Amino acid sequence: MRRVKVYLENIPGSPYSQSAKHDTPFLDREQHDAWEQRTWRNKMTTNKDDVVCVPAMAFKQCIDTAAQKIGEKVKGRRGATYKNFFASGFFCEADVPLANGKPIKKADVESVQISANADGVRGSGKRVPRRFPLIPKWHGVAMFTIVDDLLTPEIFEQHVKSAGIVVGIGRFRPEKGGTNGRFKAVKFEWENVDL
Repeated sequence: MRRVKVYLENIPGSPYSQSAKHDTPFLDREQHDAWEQRTWRNKMTTNKDDVVCVPAMAFKQCIDTAAQKIGEKVKGRRGATYKNFFASGFFCEADVPLANGKPIKKADVESVQISANADGVRGSGKRVPRRFPLIPKWHGVAMFTIVDDLLTPEIFEQHVKSAGIVVGIGRFRPEKGGTNGRFKAVKFEWENVDL
């Protein structure tokens, strides 16, 4: 078993935007636009210190999706690809706090207003204004545990690098036809772990 610390940063021109569902109640007679303006920060994932974090599962699903898209075959496995080995062979240990020189606090994040589908389903009809957090520049450190020996450092690094470009994280990422949420891995630090 191995662990790897991955130093990540966004690709310039590709901000990170979150869209976590929340159930903040409406105030009495509050219109939807006013509710959006008041509650958009609740669409962010934060830690106990109110630092914005990328959910661990976002990185897990990003890399799993990249493995599926790449479809690289495993040598000696009769046409099997790495897809299933990634699905069960690694995990991201914790949510990843973001920084830009200093930790990015929830209260310091700006927002962007877009015209979005009222029901959240692309192409479904009526569009309404929606507000989302937008982080133009960030870096963070993700810790992964690799439990499958077929996921060698070379294979894992290749898939993380591809995931940051072709899949991405957050709202309006490349996987969903957007340009946000692209990232690059700038350094990998590996260590073996004894069971």
